[in-house]
Formats: sequence, structure tokens, C-alpha cells
Amino acid sequence: MAEAEAMQLKEEGNQHFQLQDYKAATKSYSQALKLTKDKALLATLYRNRAACGLKTESYVQAASDASRAIDINSSDIKALYRRCQALEHLGKLDQAFKDVQRCATLEPQNQSFQETLRRLNTSIQEKLRVQFSTDSRVQTMFEILLDRNSEADKLEKAANNLIVLSREEAGAERIFQNNGMALLMQLLDTKRPELMLAAVRTLSGMCSSHRARATAILHAVRIDRICSLMAVESEEMSLAVCNLLQAIIDALSGEDKQEHRGKEEALVLDSKKDLKQITNHLLDMLVSKKVSGQGRDQALNLLNKNVPRKDLAIHDNSRTIYVVDNGLRKILKVVGQVPDLPSCLPLTDNTRMLASILINKLYDDLRCDPERDHFRKICEEYITGTFDPQDMDKNVIAIQTVSGILQGPFDLGNQLLGLKGVMEMMVALCGSERETDQLVAVEALIHASTKLSRATFIITNGVSLLKEIYKTTKNEKIKIRALVGLCKLGSAGGTDYALRQFAEGSTEKLAKQCRKWLCNASIDTRTRKWAVEGLAYLTLDADVKDDFVQDIPALQAMFELAKTPDKTILYSVATTLVNCTNSYDVKEVIPELVQLAKFSKQHVPEEHPKDKKDFVDMRVKRLLKAGVTSALVCMVKADNAILTDQTKELLARVFLALCDNPKDRGTIVAQGGGKALIPLALEGTDVGKVKAAHALAKIAAVSNPDIAFPGERVYEVVRPLVSLLNTQRDGLQNYEALLGLTNLSGRSDKLRKKIFKEKALPDIENYMFENHDQLRQAATECMCNMVVNKEVQERFLADGNDRLKLVVLLCGEDDDKLQNAAAGALAMLTASHKKLCFKMTEVTTQWLEILQRLCLHDRLSVQHRGLVIAYNLLAADAELAKKLVESELLEILTVVGKQEPDEKRAAVVQTARECLVKCMDYGFIKPVS
Repeated sequence: MAEAEAMQLKEEGNQHFQLQDYKAATKSYSQALKLTKDKALLATLYRNRAACGLKTESYVQAASDASRAIDINSSDIKALYRRCQALEHLGKLDQAFKDVQRCATLEPQNQSFQETLRRLNTSIQEKLRVQFSTDSRVQTMFEILLDRNSEADKLEKAANNLIVLSREEAGAERIFQNNGMALLMQLLDTKRPELMLAAVRTLSGMCSSHRARATAILHAVRIDRICSLMAVESEEMSLAVCNLLQAIIDALSGEDKQEHRGKEEALVLDSKKDLKQITNHLLDMLVSKKVSGQGRDQALNLLNKNVPRKDLAIHDNSRTIYVVDNGLRKILKVVGQVPDLPSCLPLTDNTRMLASILINKLYDDLRCDPERDHFRKICEEYITGTFDPQDMDKNVIAIQTVSGILQGPFDLGNQLLGLKGVMEMMVALCGSERETDQLVAVEALIHASTKLSRATFIITNGVSLLKEIYKTTKNEKIKIRALVGLCKLGSAGGTDYALRQFAEGSTEKLAKQCRKWLCNASIDTRTRKWAVEGLAYLTLDADVKDDFVQDIPALQAMFELAKTPDKTILYSVATTLVNCTNSYDVKEVIPELVQLAKFSKQHVPEEHPKDKKDFVDMRVKRLLKAGVTSALVCMVKADNAILTDQTKELLARVFLALCDNPKDRGTIVAQGGGKALIPLALEGTDVGKVKAAHALAKIAAVSNPDIAFPGERVYEVVRPLVSLLNTQRDGLQNYEALLGLTNLSGRSDKLRKKIFKEKALPDIENYMFENHDQLRQAATECMCNMVVNKEVQERFLADGNDRLKLVVLLCGEDDDKLQNAAAGALAMLTASHKKLCFKMTEVTTQWLEILQRLCLHDRLSVQHRGLVIAYNLLAADAELAKKLVESELLEILTVVGKQEPDEKRAAVVQTARECLVKCMDYGFIKPVS
């Protein structure tokens, strides 16, 4: 019974294979393999599954299956050739050559084997030549770099060549094999910054995607030395070493691998110990006074990127638990640093924010209440243990720590505010004579009033305190922070026009003061940043945002701040721009429910008159004129954990609002907006990715892709656009994604292949069935471009589907644009394969009537495409041509062909005449003269 079932599954697999459903075929063959012990059948099943592996580009699996078939029958010529093909794709040319050599011995007359032999022989010779030349190049480069008398330009060229070489697998291996590690260590010992940088960047290239080499490099250079290099003041060196350490972590954890292959995978390397050692050294860097602010930032960036789970569906959060147990106190120490105190560690403007983000990510990565209670307990013990009635510095650090946590996991920060003595200490510090104490206390008060419930408490208890500080202090730094506190409390009602905390006109006065500080270049950057923070709250008010976008100097001052190294400003700038463009989510107001709410005396949110579309469009125009795009592009480029997923979502919302008017899209592209949207569409929150993809679709629909997305970037645009075809997206997103894909698919076959590989075809076909006219038209236009691709044509050629029938029927619709697109697709399909010409006549009985209607169409482009289809059918086969000549089509062709070919009708008349000439060639008609 089992053997019979195995045979049946094999036949099913063969049918799936013929229908090009290779996944289903693989599944059938795999099930059959479990049921049979017959050696001949086993060999066939393995051989067939290897063929599926080749088709799906699973070359490791294909080579393995072919090998199993060969183990059963060493003369299995099909299995040998399939293993040869798989090995060639895996780069194992010498092994592939042996297999095809055996095939050629068994079948000397087979031309495919002979051709493959010649090709592989040439490739092997070329590989050897490159290897030998690479070896000598590597030696020459090191000689130049280690020679103290080398000229500067030669040094720079050799260093750059070495870095480029290390990024290629063959080059990295040659450097490694040719004593490269020892020579790179010598470069690190030179203490010359440019040579040390070259060495670090070369090591990064060698580590990428190679676990064995990464392990060897980590042990040779040693983690303590890598961390000491990252701890230096030089931003360039610190970043380069950070990238090296990231490359090592990726290789050890397997994060950068799509598919395991190559000899190194035969080694079993336990990387857990090395990864733990790296984590420990990074945590130690956080609290070391020897580490520069840049080094501390890079250590925090690495911990942010590699410790918390990237996907909460993964159950294992052991790395987070380990860091909480062994490093949370160290992170809290960084969060609690006060720059004005003598005990402060070296910091940058970004350090404390990076630490707050890390605390937030660690807290979010916890799975259960006991883990969160343990986390909270560590924080509580750290803060209460810092309080000291005799030492005011320690109290300031404790409040600064609470302030930092409030910028991370707010719920945890809220719980810590309830600790005995915390709120009292904040109020006491506000009244302190020391400016440092006031600064810390006011900032903590601002962060504490994030939610309306908390803000209400502070409005009744803390507003008078903040107003008093604002009026009495002469220190601009404290004054501006007190103002931001008032701004934040004043915006507690959000965008609701009716729910205002302060008197009429108060928010405009606060905003005017913020703008004044923002434009004052004599104030330090950290203080001016708080002016933007205040505007982020106040621009919820439509009067404020309208005034702000008319203040061009203030706008440009904000954009310049966004481009500075201080990245803590990113969220505030992004929030302000979201408010100005009204790109936040607005709940739909249903009139009936509003009436019901008024009747029951419930509060109903009111829209400000200046939040209507005309005002929003005007604000967008002014932002673009002030240079908002270049600021956004600069913000997106921030390689920093401070550019959180939430900030990316805000930036994506702003971009989408800016792209709304097609006339503005050229300006956005010219300033680099197209390129900046790609990373926003590929990573971040789900909402952010959809917004960025939609903005990309708007740009791709009307722009030249070669200009909007130059070089290889254009291929990265395809996946976000395809994601918008999902039925969960709204109709406008579907439509604009189709327009974008239509534009891309018209550029090159490589782009069409990419669209096909991203599995967009089923969705495009689905929208061709859509009832919505514009969606159906856009999908058909996209298909019209896609049918030029060979793989798409094969889908139409396959038996058992109605794809061609759908295109033929769409040619008979009443919509001119839809007919034009469908006729274009049909013209290209019938031109590419004779089989499709015959198939067209079989899919529907209406085909001839539809063809005749196309050939008589009022619109010349549709008529021309119809005549091209007629010519393709005539040229395909004499019998088919005879059927057409016997119909009314001959009369149509004669009428069209006799017309005078003016400039507009030249192509139509010429095609009709070519059809008649074809009929004459068959002898179906004869010329009159």
C-alpha cells in the first residue's frame, strides 16, 4: 500500500512540476520518500526533488538530493548533471567540472554537456588567474602600506584597494590566507589614524558573512583591544570599529546569512561564549571614565541593535535577561549623568537618550510580570540607594535617572514617580539656588507630564512653580525649559479646539517666545533644542502651526538644528512637522454620533478652521519652499538608535503629506527624498512602512525611476510597492502602487524580473478582476508592461488557467484606456509565442468579434494594437489565417489599408497593409493591379 501511495505521490509531484508549482512538487516528492524503500524509486524521487531545488534556487538542497540519487546509482546521468548545475551556482566549479566530465563520458554526443564542459573550464582558468593576480596585489598593497617612505597618494590608493578587495569573498579569503591578519595587526600598531582606519575597515569586510573568519579575527585582535579602539575620541575611528564589531556579531549569530554554504559551514563553531564576552565588554565600556563620549554612544548603539529581540514572536529573550541582571545598573548610571557635575562621565549630546532608548527596548522585551517586577525592583533600589540627605549631587543624579527612565518606558517611570520622596525632591530642586539642580528638576517635571492624567495633577500643583521659575530666573537655559513645561501642559488637550488648558492667545505667546529662542544663534544648541520641544507640543494648535510655517527664519533654524550631531532633537522636529502637515491619524467624525453625543451632553472634539485642507496644503507649500526635504533626508541618514521606529513613522507621515500634490514630487526627488524613503519603507513600525511605501508609490508613479532612485536603489523600491497590493491596504494605496509598478516595469527586464520574484503577479491579476474601473485599468496597464518578461509569458502558456481569456475579454470592454492596455498586452503575447495565437482562438467564442472591434476602434492607439494582434495571428499559421480571411476581418483590413496614411494614421495604415501582404503571401487574396 505504501509503495503504491509513493508512486501516486510521485505522479502528483510530476504534475505540479509541469504546472511550475515547484513548492507543491517538492512537498509531494518529500512525502513519497517517507513511504518507499524501493531503490530505483528513491533515486528518481531524489533526482526530481533536485530539479525542484534548481528551479527555486535552493542550490544546497538540490546538490544534496542529487548526491543521494548518485549514491544509489553512480551512473544516473540526470542526477549528475543536476548536481553539476547546483554546484556551479554555489561557486564550487572544480566539483561541478568533475560531474559534467562524467556526464560527457557517459554521453559523448550530448551538446549540452560539451558546452557546459567548455564554459566551466574557461571559468576555472579565469578563477585561477584572478587568484594568482589577487595574491600578488595583496602583497603589493601591504608593502606600500607598511613602507614608511610611501607617498601619500599611493598610501591612500593601496588602503582603498585593500578595503574594496576585503568586501569580495574571494579577495577576503586571499588576504586571510596570505598572512593578512599579521600584516593588518602591524597596520594597527603604526598608530597612524589613516592606516588604522584602513585596517579596521578591511577587517570588517573580511568578517562579513563568514563565521569562521570572524571568530579568528575576534580572537586574534582580542575584544579588549577592539573596545579600546572604539573608546577613542575620533568619531570616524569609533564608528569604523563599531561597524567591525557589528560585522563580527552578525557573523557569529548568523544574522547576515540567507543561506548556509561553503566549506566553513562544515565547522561546528559555538559562538555563544564569544557573543557573551562582547556583551560584557560593551557593558563595561558604559561606566568607564577612559571611554570617550563617542565610544560610549557606539557601545549603546551596539547594545540597542543586538540585545533585544528583533521579533517578539521569537520566544528566547535570554540576552535581555542577561543584560538586565548584569548591566541594568550600568545603563542607569549613564542615564543619571549630569553634565555640569564634576563626577560626570565623558558624554555626547546623544548619550543619555541612547541609554533611555536601551532601557525602553529591554523593558519591552520582557515576557511576563515577574520579569518586569524584577526590572522595576533594580531601578527602585538604584534610585532610592542614590538619595542622600547630606549629598545634594547624589539627589540630583537620582532625579536625573528618573527623568531618563520617563523618556524610555513611561509606565515604569510613572511607577518610580510614586516612590516616597521623588516628587518632593523634584519640587525641592526646583526651588534650589543652584542652577544645575533647577535644570534637572524642570526637565524631570516636563518628562513627568506626558499623559493627560499626570499633566492634570501637575497643572494643579506645578504650573505656579514653573511660572515662578520662568519669571524669576535669569538663566536662559532654565527659562526655556520652564517655558517648555508650560507649553507641554498647555497642549494637554491635543488637537481638540474646544479643550484648551490656558486662556485664549496664551499658546500663541508661548510659541512666539519659542520661535524667538530658536532663531537666536548665540544660545547653545542643547538649549535651542528645547525651543523645538516646546513647538512640538504647541503646534497641535492650528493658529500656532499656521504662524510657525510663515516664519521662514524659524523654520530654517529648526532644519539646521535637525542636521547637527545632536540627534536627541529628531523626535521633536518630526513631531512638529507631523503637526504642521496634519499627517497624524484623525478619527472619522460620524455626524449622527456627534448629534447623539451633544444630546447626551458628552464632549465632542472640534476641528479648528485652520485645520481644513486648504490651509494644510498652503502649509505644505511653505515647508517645501523653506527646504524641509533636505532636513528630512539628513534626519533619515542618522545611523543611530535615537532614530527609533516611532520617529521613522513620523518622518514617513511627513513625506507622505509632502508627496500629496504631484507638482511637488519633482522637488522632493531633486532634494533626495526618493532615496530617503527607501529605508523608511523597509524597516520601522508597520504603519510607518505603509506610509513610506505609499509615498514611494506616489513618486514612482510620476517620476523617471533612473533619476528618482539612481543605480541599484531602484530594485529596493519594488518590495515596498508590492506590499501595498495587499488587500488589507486601501484602494488609493493599491491604485498608486500599481501606477508605480507600471512605471518601473516599463524601464528594464531586470526590474520586471524583480517584480516577478517578489510575487506581485497574483496580486496584479487579482486587480484585473476588480470591479473598480481605475484599479482594473491600472492593473491591466501594469500587466501590459510585465508580459514582455519571459517568466510572465510562461504563466500565460501554462495549461489550466484563464489568464489569456481575461486579457481577451478586457479588450472587449467599453473603457478606452482599459482596452488600450489589454490590447497592448495581447499584442505582445501573440507576438512572443505562436501557441498563444492558437490559444486566443480557444479561450472564448467572442474572440473574433472582439478583434474586429479593436481593428475598427475610434482611438488610433487601440486600433493599431488590434491590427498588430491580427498580423500576429495571420503570421502564426496558414489555417488560422484562412479562418480570419473568411471572416469580416478581411474587409476591415482592406478598408483601413486603402486609407491615405497621414502623419497620425501612418502606423495604423502600414500595419493593415502588412496584414494584407501576409494574406497575399498565403495566396488567399490577389492584388488587383
